Amino acid sequence: MSDHVVVTDDGPVRTIRMNRPEKKNALTMPMYAAMARAIEDAGRASAIRSVLIAGAPGAFSAGNDLQEFLAAARTGEGLDQSVIHFLHTLIRAEKPMVAAVQGLAVGIGTTMLLHCDFVVASDDARFSTPFVQLGLVPEAASSLIAPRLMGHRAAFALLVMGRTFDANEAKAAGIVNAVAAPAAVEAEAMKAARDIAALPPEAVAATRRLMRGSPAELSERVDAEAALFKARLTTPEARTAFETFFARKR
Repeated sequence: MSDHVVVTDDGPVRTIRMNRPEKKNALTMPMYAAMARAIEDAGRASAIRSVLIAGAPGAFSAGNDLQEFLAAARTGEGLDQSVIHFLHTLIRAEKPMVAAVQGLAVGIGTTMLLHCDFVVASDDARFSTPFVQLGLVPEAASSLIAPRLMGHRAAFALLVMGRTFDANEAKAAGIVNAVAAPAAVEAEAMKAARDIAALPPEAVAATRRLMRGSPAELSERVDAEAALFKARLTTPEARTAFETFFARKR
């Protein structure tokens, strides 16, 4: 288990907390692997009936660690298998997933929410997916889910134009269920997780499977996005975008 992912069980609710606040919870390969294991283990544990995904105050997740993206671009390896495994784990998750989002939700910090069943966001939360600005393409089957959820134009603004959505815009788009003050977000999310856990679990599982449909289509899209992502990482366009980004960070 990564030191940057803390997993705790409180009765029927498992909390998976991204805990790398000094990097605004930018996800590393070990973090992806740890989160995938925690979700998979929850699916096998009859005592766990819902999963709560949380970050730190001020940052749910700043997305993938860009240094690792840069290394992947230099080697031509593309997305690490731990990332792809995590994305497939989200699709196949057996237990309902609730997210408590405070502050930044960038890249995978936003796209993973498309797989959650209930999302509570702080009123200062900001959602963005700057893949195209980096010369890349979206992931997590977001290119399929977002247009269906939000409509083409709103999804285009988010995924292609890289527009930042505030909490109320994200709620209007269907990404978020409820907006709360930062100090109340985790309590609201935990309440939702406990409300779900109190329902008849077999009926919840059956209804959730009906609503989510076959995972095959989403899994195929994850793999298609990953292949194109890998190809894009090695293009001059992406390399220039990364160089520009890191030059601004210096």
